[in-house]
Amino acid sequence: MRLISSFLALALTTSVAFANDVGPLPAGAPAGVKHAQDIGHDTLVYVLLGAAVIAGIAIAASSGGSDAVPAPTPTTTTTTTTTTV
Repeated sequence: MRLISSFLALALTTSVAFANDVGPLPAGAPAGVKHAQDIGHDTLVYVLLGAAVIAGIAIAASSGGSDAVPAPTPTTTTTTTTTTV
């Protein structure tokens, strides 16, 4: 548990440290509007990927089969004896 919390604390502090190095946007330069407009187009891919994962999990969970033990088939034995006179 301490290891996970240490990694989480490290991840949170490094993201803040890198965010402080970013300065203001330069005047007259585009602010990445085209990039921001293109972000929504990948949503459909993620939705389809998520649906495929959910469907795969559902199929894997349902194809496990039943735990019922099949009834044993009855076996019959016949013995024949021959007598010679």
